[in-house]
Amino acid sequence: MRSMSVISFTESGARLSEKLAELWGSREKEAPGDIEIGEIELYTKCNAPKGRGAETEPGQGAAGAARAVEESVGEWAGEQMRAGKILLFIGACGIAVRAVAPHLSDKLRDSPVLVADEKGNYVIPILSGHFGGANEIAVRIATMLGAVPVITTATDLNQKFAVDLFARRNGLFVVNREGIAKVSAKVLAGQEITMSVETGHFRGEGRLPSGVRMVPYPPGGPVDVLVTGEEKEPDAVLLLRPREYALGIGCRKGKEADKIEVFILQGAKEAGISPERFFAAASIDLKREEPGILQWSRRHRVPFLTYTAEELRETEGEFHGSAFVLRAAGVDNVCERAALRACGPGGRIVYGKHAADGMTIAVAEREWSAGFNEE
Repeated sequence: MRSMSVISFTESGARLSEKLAELWGSREKEAPGDIEIGEIELYTKCNAPKGRGAETEPGQGAAGAARAVEESVGEWAGEQMRAGKILLFIGACGIAVRAVAPHLSDKLRDSPVLVADEKGNYVIPILSGHFGGANEIAVRIATMLGAVPVITTATDLNQKFAVDLFARRNGLFVVNREGIAKVSAKVLAGQEITMSVETGHFRGEGRLPSGVRMVPYPPGGPVDVLVTGEEKEPDAVLLLRPREYALGIGCRKGKEADKIEVFILQGAKEAGISPERFFAAASIDLKREEPGILQWSRRHRVPFLTYTAEELRETEGEFHGSAFVLRAAGVDNVCERAALRACGPGGRIVYGKHAADGMTIAVAEREWSAGFNEE
């Protein structure tokens, strides 16, 4: 679940941000989507008009509910993007572009960025439309506000299959990002693309998108899109791998993110797992605000899930229990139980509890599949 940060620049914009925050909880079901958005945080660069300063609480903007942004918009945007937030600017597109430009790094990892005018007439996704979900979020916001979503991506405009959207909806990691443009170019040119999904992992109940032909796995020759968790040299334009691993983690209070990073990389290497294939990190709720884990999670855009001791105790399986952990946390094992809990039914431990220097990790694997029934 991701958070969305909304920044306004006028009183009208601030009021619109408040309206959106109010509507989100009550009308979200009217605009369903596969991106879960939890908290909506309101910010503003609007100064309180004369005569209203006494009405504005410390840390709030002119509209009251929004927090005043003291730093530059660019600095604010950088902080929000590093934290993995979805950004909505209520103001001019130029402000948003200048604010986020210095902080862009990777089209598959950049935060979704959207712009809405202060009257709530239009909502425009300007960054990470497919893989980050900005297009979908724009449609949901527009539905709530009665606005028009302005979608500019070519595959959407032409109602064509978008392979990067397919990857996001199926929780797939893009190995060679240059393949996205090549596949999309064929789609937009009206050419057929071929796809092969690892045996036993294709959900065939959905209707195939126009222009997509499925090829049995393993394909006997080159294909445009190959979806597989097997580590072998593919003959494909675009290679997609499942994110099927959950990282269970625990650490001593105050453990530095860099040390956590090294420990995770070491464990992943020992387990023969690419870190890019973690779909989540998981722990006990006592670690919900642990700075080092949160920093690692945000740095790698891996959701951090936490569970209560009771939820972890309810998780069935064989675990490496510890009397010390039981006394301290109320459950005999955190990392293995949390990893398995995150995987859901059918999950299994593939890298048992490893501990060093006040840190513990474990890895569990979930069942995965890919298909078109969400298209």
